[in-house]
Formats: sequence, structure tokens, C-alpha cells
Amino acid sequence: MVKLEKIDDSKVALEVEVDAEVVAGALDEAYKKVVKRVSVPGFRKGKVPRAILERRFGPEILYEDALDILLPRAYGDAVEETGIKPIDKPEIDLVQFEKGKPFIFKAVVEVLPEVKLGEYRGIEATQEIREITEQDVESRLQQMRAQHVRLHVVEEGPVEFGDLVIIDFAGFVDGEPLAGGSGEGYSLEIGSNTFIPGFEVQLVGMKIGEEKEIEVRFPEQYYREELSGKLATFKVKVNEIKRKELPELTDEFVQEVSEFETLAELKADILNKLKEQEKERSRFAVQNEIVGKVVTASEVAVPNVLVEREIDRMLAEMSQLLALQGLTLEKFLEMSKKTLEELRADRREEAERRVKTNLVLEAIITKEGIDASDAEIEERLQEIAESYQQDLQKVKEAFAAEERLSQIADEIKYRKVIDFLTDAAKITEKTVPAVQNEEAKKAEAEEATEETRANEEKEA
Repeated sequence: MVKLEKIDDSKVALEVEVDAEVVAGALDEAYKKVVKRVSVPGFRKGKVPRAILERRFGPEILYEDALDILLPRAYGDAVEETGIKPIDKPEIDLVQFEKGKPFIFKAVVEVLPEVKLGEYRGIEATQEIREITEQDVESRLQQMRAQHVRLHVVEEGPVEFGDLVIIDFAGFVDGEPLAGGSGEGYSLEIGSNTFIPGFEVQLVGMKIGEEKEIEVRFPEQYYREELSGKLATFKVKVNEIKRKELPELTDEFVQEVSEFETLAELKADILNKLKEQEKERSRFAVQNEIVGKVVTASEVAVPNVLVEREIDRMLAEMSQLLALQGLTLEKFLEMSKKTLEELRADRREEAERRVKTNLVLEAIITKEGIDASDAEIEERLQEIAESYQQDLQKVKEAFAAEERLSQIADEIKYRKVIDFLTDAAKITEKTVPAVQNEEAKKAEAEEATEETRANEEKEA
């Protein structure tokens, strides 16, 4: 027998009563386990009769093992009977547990909250599709040229921005050699911001064979705290200068870097691909708008336990990105002068938004009966196998072993519900004229120029 009491929007209390006969069966199972562990004079281990065992140690000797048997079963049955969806471990309070009597316990547990869905069909949204211009095509061609840049050795003349220089250098702080601050035959691109701010700009104008002393100051928030804000001197010698040479946009270049024969064919292909990319970008943007409006129109209490888990997930992702830069989360906190609690607080609002979005989408998935078929799961696993160049069966076994097949199903259902909302929406397509597109680019360029100028002034 199960009694359900709602404490608040995301917490319930269950009072569960288990028949005395079931309790007796659990005590029988417990006896078979306990008797193998105890010794009683006059009996071989594992052969002590239950009556003698209980008389000598008391019936309570079986209770702990019996509870280990009863609780998971009884709690699981209660969850299934009431249809609740727990999102955390329950807090268990034993009310009654005695031989010959029903077993009664209370369980207080966080559950998925009820979602009051607002209107989610017919959402009005505007899909802005930017017009693709010849300038966009030209920009992509210039990127291709940059990707196939050639270097030629500069025999005479000074170092310029963008040059690749081969240098010897040795750094000193407080007159002592800087650990890890020296190198020979080091390749450095001027303007790459690889070195300490102010270092590369002071190489501009130097010539082959020239030696120079450069003074720079480490940033105040440097990853090596002992160097933060310190003044350093570097002795530098330029051994070689290499300058980038962009290839000409000719049919020969096109044949070398693509499957096309002529520049005109390549331009046409780039134009088509840019248009497809813009359609995909605009569709993604309008989907975000639609989902955002659906979430805003819905009401749900966001459980703190889910928010904390989402923050955990966000910080795990952050740690992975930091690791790619050779940093740890602890070092990042040290550099940013923040505590872990402050960092978690910074992420809380975004975590709450993500959790609410997921809860609303899950509610729509349930209401609309959206599911992931075996064929769809198989297809997704095939995509994963191909992307990692792995055997499909091995991928399936790996996902099954790690119990991640449900994640694949959830991924498919989320994609399908977003498509469902998009298809049900009232979307107005709007082409953004090229002039607006160019104005936006101009504003971005001006902003980038101001940022570059500020950086250069700081370096100077």
C-alpha cells in the first residue's frame, strides 16, 4: 500500500506499507546470508539453525540485510505504482520494522515538476535570411588563398607584420635567466600574439643578423603567478625572415586546391554553399526563437538539484576547454581571482534557463507522444561509427556497455520535438538586403579596429 503526499511542486512524500508475509520472506533471505558469516559453538559455519541464531543474537541480526533486500524493491514498486519520476536519491525514514508485522517507511524525494505548458503550436517567428553577395564569395576565396599561402625567404629588408621570423632569444627577470624563456631557431609569426604582449611588435624593423634587447612586462594576471606584472628583458637575434606570398586566383590554382577546373566554377560552388549555410544558420536561429517563446509561455518550478547538476556539467565542459589551452580549472580560478562558489554562481542563471528548457521540451515530447524508433537509433549509431571510422557493432556494444543508448534516444527525441515546434510555427521569411549585411560587417570591422588599436596602445 502506498500513500502519496505532495510537499511542493518538485517534492513528494511516499508512505509505503509492505505486507508482513513479504517481510518474512526478506528475513528468510537475510538469514541465508547472515548464517554464512557467524560462528556459534557446536555448529559448523553456515549450519546454525535460525531459531538458535535469533535466540543467541536477537532477531535484529537479520534486520540490516533484510532491509537491504526490502527497501529497493518496495521503493521501486512504489515509484512505479505512483508514476512519479524521481530526480534524486530519496530520504528514507523507517516507521516500523519488526518480525511478524508489516514494514512501513516514508520516502521524501525530489521529482520532475509538473509543467504548465503555454501555447506551443503556431508560434509566430521571423526567419531572417541574409543575402549572399559577391563580396562574401570573394572573402571565402581570400580565405582559401590564405590557407595555401607560400613562404619565401627575404634576403634584404626589415621584419614586417605578418612575417615569419627565425630567432634566438634568452629571457631574464631580475637579472636571472627566465626558466623556459629561451630558445634557438624558434619560428615566430609577427602578429600572432604568441609571446608576451609587446614582444613581437618590437621585432618589426629588425634585419637579418641584427641583435637587440627587448623589455616587456608580464600581464598582471599571468598563469605563472611568480611572473605576474614582472619586467623581463629578452636578448633577441633575427636569423631569418620569411614572408607570406598569396597565390594568384587563377584556373591553375583552382585545379590545385579543388575538384573544379575554372575559377568561375569554384565561385558558383562557393555561392551555392554559402546560401545553404545561411539557410541552415537562419533556421537554427529561428528554432532558438521559437523554443525561447515556448519556454517563456510555460510555467515550471526548476528543481535546485537539476540546476546543480547542470552547473556541474557546464564546469566539466569548461575544464575540457581549459585543458586544451594547458590550464586547469584551479589555475583559471587563481588567475581570475574567483572562488569555485563564485564561478558556480556566475553559471547559475544559464543553468536554470537550460534546465527549464529541457523540462518544457520533455513535457511536449510526452504530450505529443514523440519517440525514437529502433531504426532511428540505429541510423544515429551508424553516423557515429562512420565519423570515428569504427565498426558499427563495436560502437553499439560500447554505448550499451556504458548505458548510453538512452542518451542517443533522448538526442533524437529532442531533435524531433524542435522540428515539430518549427513545423507547427507561423514563420515569416525575411531577406536581409545586402546593404544591411554590409553595414553590419562595417560596424563589426570598426569595432575590431578599435579593439586592435586599444591592444596596440596597451602593448606600447
